[in-house]
Amino acid sequence: MADKKNTAPISPSASGYSATAKVGLEESTARMQEMHNAIATNSFDIFNNIPGIGSSTQLIQQAHNAMSDGMYAAFSQAGGGLLDVTNNMENQGGALSIPMGIYRDDRLIPLTRQTLSAAWPENTNRLGIFIHGLLCNEHCWEAAPNTVDIPRRLEAETGYTALTLRYNTGLPIVENGARLAQLLDELLSVWPYPVQELILIGHSMGGLLVRSAFEQSKMATFNWPGQTKMVICLGSPTVGSPIEQLGQLTSAALRLTRLTEPLTQTSMAHRLDILTKHDGADQPAPRPPDIAWRFIGGSLTEDPDNPLGELLGDGLITLGSATAHELAGDVQSVRLGGVNHMGLLSDPRVYAQILRWLEF
Repeated sequence: MADKKNTAPISPSASGYSATAKVGLEESTARMQEMHNAIATNSFDIFNNIPGIGSSTQLIQQAHNAMSDGMYAAFSQAGGGLLDVTNNMENQGGALSIPMGIYRDDRLIPLTRQTLSAAWPENTNRLGIFIHGLLCNEHCWEAAPNTVDIPRRLEAETGYTALTLRYNTGLPIVENGARLAQLLDELLSVWPYPVQELILIGHSMGGLLVRSAFEQSKMATFNWPGQTKMVICLGSPTVGSPIEQLGQLTSAALRLTRLTEPLTQTSMAHRLDILTKHDGADQPAPRPPDIAWRFIGGSLTEDPDNPLGELLGDGLITLGSATAHELAGDVQSVRLGGVNHMGLLSDPRVYAQILRWLEF
């Protein structure tokens, strides 16, 4: 039986943001991108016409365009999530505006057998949970033209039931990690069928949350780690402490263009810095369980082994940080060329690699 979409209006309290504000932000972002591209193109045209430096300028322009497109895609796709985080930061200690949970059609699904059966009437005993990154929400997984909706394709072609998580990316990683560990146990305990296999796929900060959840699961009694087959991290910084990793994400994003670089000195950046502190990074981290860990890193250059691609990475995260790791055991990494940070969410090659890892 096919799922029926709930077409009832979404209230700001239910979805975590105003639909009107989201559309406005997306439109403003599009106009900003158009202005940015126009200014940049004029500047590069001047240097392209100077003898002797034209070819070098073209290479720099290609890198600039790839990074710029990736950043504006991030801002556009993350419109709702950005409003959510901003709203919570301004709340100053009030109730959280974005409950962590499994969302479908912009609604938080209560974790009961009845509601889960109604939302996924064709559920299976294999679950794939997709976890978004910084300033995003579950809509970032949706496909654009010539890309792949990885959660939906995985569900249709492999028999996994694909679930998407939404959470407040403005909270400390350690706090979100603890909540994720608890949520996974609750989910598996009420899923309509006994869960035989769980895979976790995290993009960017989402991968950090999974790492944190595993680390904290060693300090309590949870069942879900033993049912987890594989963790797949897409463009997640893996080198350094969680504080350093989140700092790499936010600093790289804000410093990418002159338009956003001043934000590194604003109170918003200061608040993000505060939110990442006291995340337990100074404590010895327990070793995650012996499961399969997979990492995919992106490069703006077509050849990921190009020295420039090594330096630029996907525009936010370097290849070394996305594919290096400190884990022992069943660990594999893949580098992809010609893809930016947000492009990893729906690149057909990413989906093909996931299928290979899952042996489909």
